[in-house]
Amino acid sequence: MQGTSAAGVIRHASHGVGERQAVSGTHSRAQAWLAQTASLAPVFPLRCCVRRPRRQQTKRHGTPRPDGWRVLPAAATIGLSRKAEPNMAELKEARVPDIGGYDGVPVIEVLVAVGDTVQVDQGLVTLESDKATMEVPAPFAGVVRELKVKLGDEIAEGSVVALIEPSADAAAGPAAAAAEPAEPSRVEPARAEPARAEPVAASQETRAVETATQVEPTAVGTPDRLAQRETAAATSPSSPPVVFDASELLPGKVPYASPAVRLFARELGVDLMQVAGSQRGGRIGKEDVQKFVKDAMQGGGAVAAAGSGNGLSLLPWPKVDFSKFGPTETRALSRIQKISGANLARNWAMIPHVTQFEDADITGLEALRVQLNRENEKLIAKGKATKLTMLAFLMKAAANALQKFPDFNASLDADGETLVLKQYFHIGFAADTPNGLVVPVVRDCDRKGVMEIAMETGELAAKAREGKLGPAQMSGGCFSISSLGGIGGTKFTPIVNAPEVAILGVSRAAMQPVWNGEKFKPRLILPLSLSYDHRVIDGAAAARFAVYLAQALADMRRLLL
Repeated sequence: MQGTSAAGVIRHASHGVGERQAVSGTHSRAQAWLAQTASLAPVFPLRCCVRRPRRQQTKRHGTPRPDGWRVLPAAATIGLSRKAEPNMAELKEARVPDIGGYDGVPVIEVLVAVGDTVQVDQGLVTLESDKATMEVPAPFAGVVRELKVKLGDEIAEGSVVALIEPSADAAAGPAAAAAEPAEPSRVEPARAEPARAEPVAASQETRAVETATQVEPTAVGTPDRLAQRETAAATSPSSPPVVFDASELLPGKVPYASPAVRLFARELGVDLMQVAGSQRGGRIGKEDVQKFVKDAMQGGGAVAAAGSGNGLSLLPWPKVDFSKFGPTETRALSRIQKISGANLARNWAMIPHVTQFEDADITGLEALRVQLNRENEKLIAKGKATKLTMLAFLMKAAANALQKFPDFNASLDADGETLVLKQYFHIGFAADTPNGLVVPVVRDCDRKGVMEIAMETGELAAKAREGKLGPAQMSGGCFSISSLGGIGGTKFTPIVNAPEVAILGVSRAAMQPVWNGEKFKPRLILPLSLSYDHRVIDGAAAARFAVYLAQALADMRRLLL
């Protein structure tokens, strides 16, 4: 039986004189006939690619009926019914993905508006929990038709953020990946008579009338999201390249702003460290960046833009033309000087330094060192033994002092609220090289003897002078020693090597008269300068540490107790 639609029933005009009188009766019969044939109507081929069951072929002029009505094929009428249907793509939901089990996370920023075109993984809204800030990305490209959230709303995983109309490219992706048309055995028309069922063999003309466009097969299975994302990333405009600077990772150089605001600032060339945030908790918004640019263009932000106080509100570095005062020459800093200079500036600015001075009587220790070197003079000359230096004794004594005062063998966490106490004792020493200052580290000084420490420091110092030290040989230190004894000086303030909390400075030993209760006696005095982080170590603890270290150097037998 030919399948028809309600629109396919058209009254056939009769030439009989009693036509008007038969209208009411014919109308009743037509309604009954429509009810009987409604279940046989085929599913119209819409743009959403619904599969069509088989229908029989029929002549374009329809089949006459005895009641004066003519039944036309669906091909002749479906175009009329499609004109009344809205030509809109299906809207899809953009939901909050897995955010780690958080509930009631507030929306602090809405990044899009209704009508905006978004790309795959483009941020829709920004959420802020008590530990992190995150963006909800668009799962597919398209046009935002409706926003389901607003600023201040609290949402959780699975909440609908927006309704998005997929773009043509996004809609074509699933269609292109669709399965082949279903086999004839799988498609069964409703109430079709098997004896009269035939394959669809409509002509190109009939197909064009039915659909007015090419019919795509229904997509089977889940589209390849990875392929769609890579395609969108390749075609979407990329953000400008960002130059990486390690100094920007310092605690004081991380501005409080969302990723979208950071991208916006980069596109405008704005340093967010110079922008004051007006949102909750000092957060920087797009309006703050725009205001900063506006003030800078009007001259109000000239001083802020020119300043480079590294977040400390300092005056900019003075720019002086020294050639006005006499001949000059320029020389680039070495790589080591650049790296160490940045670290020293950070440590001095961020660590509250205090220096404790102490004198150690090393008269007996120096005599022992000279005697041991004299005894091994021949072996030292042949390279079979190592010449003892005062540094080896200092490192051994320092390792013992760190065991007695564990707060000195610690590091303050980046949040400034946790102290990490270390169970190992690795001590670094400053080595002066032609390219600058480096700090090699001797590991497990508590388990090594003075001779072994002296041998290892000699090898590391040689590598440092040759520029062959690896990163592993300059990391992991717990405490540092900077010895200027071979050069001179009396006392100085060494800068703490973060994340350590203390450093020992050693100057040149000198003979001084010391009163022993009866008379003055000449003693070899070694000046010690102990700098420490006052956030971790108080003055009394530092004085005790310095006194204990001086006593250990005065009599190394104390280390055996």
